[in-house]
Amino acid sequence: MNKSEIRKKYKKLRLELTEEQIEDYSLSIANRILQLHIWDFTFYHIFLTITEQKEIQTDYILNILAGKDKNIVVPKSNFEDYTMNHYLLTDNTRLKKNSYNIPEPIDGIEIKPSQLEVVFIPLLAFDKAGHRIGYGKGFYDRFLANCNPETVKIGLSLFEVEEIAFENSENDISLDYCITPTQVIQFH
Repeated sequence: MNKSEIRKKYKKLRLELTEEQIEDYSLSIANRILQLHIWDFTFYHIFLTITEQKEIQTDYILNILAGKDKNIVVPKSNFEDYTMNHYLLTDNTRLKKNSYNIPEPIDGIEIKPSQLEVVFIPLLAFDKAGHRIGYGKGFYDRFLANCNPETVKIGLSLFEVEEIAFENSENDISLDYCITPTQVIQFH
C-alpha cells in the first residue's frame, strides 16, 4: 500500500468510529500520556480537534496540561504556503474554526517553534519505525523541521501500529513516541 491508500484506509476506519468510541479512546490516550517522563518541560504544543474529521478529542490532554500549569501552544495554519504559526493558549485566546473546520486562535502571543519542548502530533496512521501519515499537506513536517532536535515528538493515534513500513521522503520527520488507546510505543 502506498501513502494515499493508507490515508484512505484510515480515514474510512475513523469515519466508522462512534462518538462514544472516540471519547473512550481519547480518554485512554490522555491517561497514557501521564506515563511519559515529559513533565519537567514548560512549552507543550497541541493541535485542537477537528470534530468533523473524527480526530482524537484533545480536551482531556489540554486539561492535564492546564492542571500541571504548563504553557500550552496551539497552531494556526496558513494554507497558502502550508506553514503554521503558533500561539500561547490563554484564558483570553479567542478561537474560531477556519474554512477546514480547524479551531484556531484568532490572535495572541506568538511562540517560536524553537521554544517548544513537547509536540503532540495528529496522524492517520504510523508504522513500527515511528513514521507517520497525516493528511498529506506536510504542515507538521515543515513545522517540526524548525523545532529543536531535542523536541519530544509524540503522535496520537486512535488506531494501533500499521504493520506495513511506510515509504518516506527526506522531509518526513519521525516520532519519538506514539500513544494509542492501548499502549505507549517508544521509537529509537
